[in-house]
Amino acid sequence: MTRPVDDDRSLEELERDRWPTPSGDETRLVATVLALRRKPVGDLSVEDLRLLIGQSVGLVHLLPLAVDILRDDPLAEGDMYEGDLLAAVLSSNAEAWRTIPELGREVRSVVSELADVRSILEPHIKEFLAR
Repeated sequence: MTRPVDDDRSLEELERDRWPTPSGDETRLVATVLALRRKPVGDLSVEDLRLLIGQSVGLVHLLPLAVDILRDDPLAEGDMYEGDLLAAVLSSNAEAWRTIPELGREVRSVVSELADVRSILEPHIKEFLAR
C-alpha cells in the first residue's frame, strides 16, 4: 500500500520548496520541470510523471502516483515508448527506494507479473532487481 498523496497540491507545496520562476533563458527541459512543479500532482500526465521522475524531481511524492498507474498498466507510456514510465521508475535514484521500501516491493511485484518484456526494458528491470 502506498502513502496517500494530496493530489490537489503541487510539488512546490508538498515539498515546501519554491524553485525559481522560469526566466526564458532555460532549456526547454528545465522550463518544463519548473512549470510541472507548480502543477497539482493529481493533474500530472504519464508523460509529466515520466519526465519528472527521470530528472529525479519529487520522487517521494511522484513514485507512489507512478506505481498506482503501473499496477493497472505496467507498460503505460508517455511520449517516448511503451513502458517508458516503468523505465523511469526502475531507473530512479536508489536513495528514494531506501526511503519508501514498501513501494519498491510493489514495483518488484509489478515487474514479476510482466510476461512479455520489451527488450528496451530488460536492462532497467535487471538493474532494479539487483538492488
